[in-house]
Amino acid sequence: MTVLSFIACRMFEDEIVHIIENDQDIRRIIVVDNEDRGGLTGKLDAAGCTYELLPLFSIPPKSENGGEGEMTLIIHMLELALHASPDNLRKVVYDKTEELSGYADGILLFYGLCGNVLGKVEEDFRSNSCTVRILKEENGDVVDDCIGAVLGGRAAYLKKLTGSGGVGTFFMTPMWAAHWREMLVAAGMTSNPNDIKMSKFVFDYAGYKNVARMDTGLHYEKDFDSMVEEFAQLFDFNIIEMSASPVLIEKCYRRLCTDVIG
Repeated sequence: MTVLSFIACRMFEDEIVHIIENDQDIRRIIVVDNEDRGGLTGKLDAAGCTYELLPLFSIPPKSENGGEGEMTLIIHMLELALHASPDNLRKVVYDKTEELSGYADGILLFYGLCGNVLGKVEEDFRSNSCTVRILKEENGDVVDDCIGAVLGGRAAYLKKLTGSGGVGTFFMTPMWAAHWREMLVAAGMTSNPNDIKMSKFVFDYAGYKNVARMDTGLHYEKDFDSMVEEFAQLFDFNIIEMSASPVLIEKCYRRLCTDVIG
């Protein structure tokens, strides 16, 4: 019996549901019951995925998580607001990783560098009996962030950034479209998520003219198109279409499975 855990920013809800729907080896799913799990559990419900909702202290020890040859997945979602303070984000992710390592054989962190505070997390947990991994490119570099993860890595990210002739482009995945107000506050652009005037001033000053509607191939956020269109209208942006994919994230998950299970 193998127990894996995901510790994840809410921005990766869609990719997590996608992994679950496409891996028949996952026999038991436990979602840590906290205030940040609602988006994920709603999507699991819509997809018809069965899961248990438990507070962290009630999760059974590894020896009780399934039978021989079965896989249990424990998912701990973390709040978007952590991005407002990189140091606090690091502390929370490290604390939760230490805590979950007592329940799991392997942990995948659904994070990137995120202000350059998580780049050494694998090294820092190397002596832990639980295998800890973070989202990485094929060359071993930690991905920059959730946008870089679905674009396939830093090279593709930079190509998209420089491919618009110097015109600033705001990248928008389905989860970004659903939570852009909260993320603008976390990024320090404004203290009021409804202060469109201030946010527009910052966007204009930074030279943003476009919003990229990133088609990840995942459609758990049903109003993605209309949300991007509303954003574009509010800030007078042009919409450009952009392809993205969960492939890099899937590969990171498979590497963790190989490292833990063999």
